[in-house]
Amino acid sequence: MPDKLKIGKLVVIGVGLIGASFALALKRARAVGRVVGVGRTRGNLAAALRMKAIDEATRDAAHAVRGADLVLLATPVGQMPAVMAAIAPHLSGRAIVTDAGSTKGDVIACARRFLGANFPRFVPAHPVAGTENSGAAAALAELYRGKNIVLTPQRETAAGAVALVQRAWEACGARVVRLDAAEHDTIFAAVSHLPHVVAFALVSALARRRNAGKLFGHSGGGLRDTVRIAGSSPAMWADICLANRDALLAALEDYENELETMRAAIESGDGDALRAIFGRARAARRKWLVKKQD
Repeated sequence: MPDKLKIGKLVVIGVGLIGASFALALKRARAVGRVVGVGRTRGNLAAALRMKAIDEATRDAAHAVRGADLVLLATPVGQMPAVMAAIAPHLSGRAIVTDAGSTKGDVIACARRFLGANFPRFVPAHPVAGTENSGAAAALAELYRGKNIVLTPQRETAAGAVALVQRAWEACGARVVRLDAAEHDTIFAAVSHLPHVVAFALVSALARRRNAGKLFGHSGGGLRDTVRIAGSSPAMWADICLANRDALLAALEDYENELETMRAAIESGDGDALRAIFGRARAARRKWLVKKQD
């Protein structure tokens, strides 16, 4: 059996839901010695300290990464270029860096540009987990249990770095899978980024109506289930949408075409067409999603 994973010093840059949950899970697994949390707001860092997700808090990422064994970049993807540029000169020769961004092509390009000689020890990753809540106070040690973690290592990525990051996520209870970075971004534009855009758009459209209060006052489970993810961080999702612009625009076009087909059927009173569309969607949901939810 392999030796038990033990990370001496973990640095989490961006101690929100994702970063704090990673730290809590590794602490529960007794796989980490000391956790340093880096953040921009004192309140969020204080929350992470109170719940013991981190042992030390700082707003200085460059200072924090000195002597680190593993660094998790859990900031919004739009902040990663600045963070990578700041930490690169201070990483030790053994430090492994990974990220938790929902897009991979842009993050990998930033890592190539800013991490320099440290790039072979950078392991691009995406934890496919989360809730509509954000911040350290929302963190859960069990957040990743049974969830997929996608790794998109590059040809230069050191095998030892990939192995350590994989073991860290497995210690959190996650399943680790690998994808090509471009394929990852195409897939998640359709199954994650598009649903968030749709949820935000629907809430925004209803909120603009003069009788918005009455509309929301009479809403039931259908609306709440559809727009739950509109409670997610606006800053984070704006970054994601722009970072994955091309793939998201293609997914939006497909969705708009489907809506136009439904609109035409409604306008023409074509119940058969609507029943066919709804039936195909219902069957697909049962085939691909119901068992996954269970």
